[in-house]
Amino acid sequence: MATDQPTILATSGGYRRGKRTDFEFDALIHHAVELSGATGRRPKVTHLPTASGDQRWLGAEMNDAARVAGFDFTNLYLFPMPNLDDIEGHLLEQDVVWVNGGSVAGLLALWDVHDLRPVFRRVWEAGVVLAGVSAGSICWYAGGTTDSFGPELRAVTNGLALLPYGNGVHYDSEERRRPLVHRLVADGTLPVTHCTDDGVGLVYRGTELVEAVSERDGKGAYVVTREGDRAVEERIEPRRLPTT
Repeated sequence: MATDQPTILATSGGYRRGKRTDFEFDALIHHAVELSGATGRRPKVTHLPTASGDQRWLGAEMNDAARVAGFDFTNLYLFPMPNLDDIEGHLLEQDVVWVNGGSVAGLLALWDVHDLRPVFRRVWEAGVVLAGVSAGSICWYAGGTTDSFGPELRAVTNGLALLPYGNGVHYDSEERRRPLVHRLVADGTLPVTHCTDDGVGLVYRGTELVEAVSERDGKGAYVVTREGDRAVEERIEPRRLPTT
């Protein structure tokens, strides 16, 4: 089931410790399904672990979490070759595409090898909910901050740009993220930048930010804009999602 307009949920969360599994899907992933409008059947969710090197153990853990959640779930691998014959056709049949964290620079490079930029745009325009965490959040934007290149955070500016903003993830848990976002916005490296504390997601309909949501109490979202030669930050209070 496709939404009636392009939808993205960009997050710094989505997981919690499991009871019978290593982890379970938290409220943000369930909210992505809710945004898709899938009802009366098992929601179709495809997971891309590209940013972490398509590690099969992660796919197995995600399968376990999906079983607990009751999802019709697929792992889309690109190493050593794509495990699906028709990637675009498969993605167009999904309710949600969830992209995991890791190296956003590596993710974007591999997606380009497989010419997936136009595929994701068509899937987004068709109303499949695009979502993800960390690298799987930044990828939908023009760029953001990343440790893909080493311990020192750097800018990445070659995102898919479905959303014409910058993106700052893990804004409260990694102390170097906020000052770098401010510097990159102030000097024009990044455009207006939308940021999330851990456990927070941003909902977009088309390219419009319509809501911030959270699976944790006391967390925030932020919009960082440029005024002259400095960055100005505005906090957005997210709506607390119910625990699923």
